[in-house]
Amino acid sequence: MKQYTLSEMEDKYIGKIGTPERDEYEYELRMELLARMIKSTRKERGLTQEELGEIVGVNKSQISKLENHANSATIETILKVFRALKAEIQFNVRLENKPVQLI
Repeated sequence: MKQYTLSEMEDKYIGKIGTPERDEYEYELRMELLARMIKSTRKERGLTQEELGEIVGVNKSQISKLENHANSATIETILKVFRALKAEIQFNVRLENKPVQLI
């Protein structure tokens, strides 16, 4: 039985790197990870969604949406949430295969 790497499976079933399908998959995956980080950090800090919402200035339902679908939030909201959680967040931008770190 032939074994495949995760990268080979992604290429075969999702699309090669650079294709619209692969770009969408990777974006969704990053947003899912971001949502999970928000939720786990909130719980680590001992905050409810309602308490975090009050600190950030949004409704509990907006925190819930953010924790389940981070792609529906603005960068400004995500930054506010991480500031409220006293957590550092860094964004990286890659230009011409050279990483540029934004804080």
